[in-house]
Amino acid sequence: MLNIVLFEPEIPSNTGNIGRTCVATGSRLHLIGPLGFRIDEKSVKRAGMDYWNQLDVTEYLGYEDFLEKNPDAVGNMFMATTKADKRYSDVEYKDDCYIMFGKESAGIPEEILVKNHAECVRIPMEENIRSLNLANSVAIVLYEALRQMDFKGMQTEGHLHRLNWEE
Repeated sequence: MLNIVLFEPEIPSNTGNIGRTCVATGSRLHLIGPLGFRIDEKSVKRAGMDYWNQLDVTEYLGYEDFLEKNPDAVGNMFMATTKADKRYSDVEYKDDCYIMFGKESAGIPEEILVKNHAECVRIPMEENIRSLNLANSVAIVLYEALRQMDFKGMQTEGHLHRLNWEE
């Protein structure tokens, strides 16, 4: 199971969207505080739709609390940042890895990034763009990790509701 880690998220609707994506992919969500909102806010649950109650989510007081409660994350975590020099698609994700994303206004603190340079990855984008939306970034990197694992355990074929595909 993949682990999505949000460092001090600030926008409740992004967190709700990410939560919904985690439910759809069978991933865990880790929220490192302080959060910029209350987890029970309507906007979080509205964005997560009726999936929020199915979400495997854990809150942490801070980064040290997260590491203390998830010792397997050390050496097994990628950090998505616009500051990285390696693309997210150029690393090998494992089934139990952690993928961290920073808060919307500032990203992951450089004090954390500098200690984890080899695990930092970026999503390529045009030079004049500061960053992508957090929920979109999570989806991009998470689905690359799932693709590398051949979408293990996921439904990979869809079906029409009323009609059949013509052969």
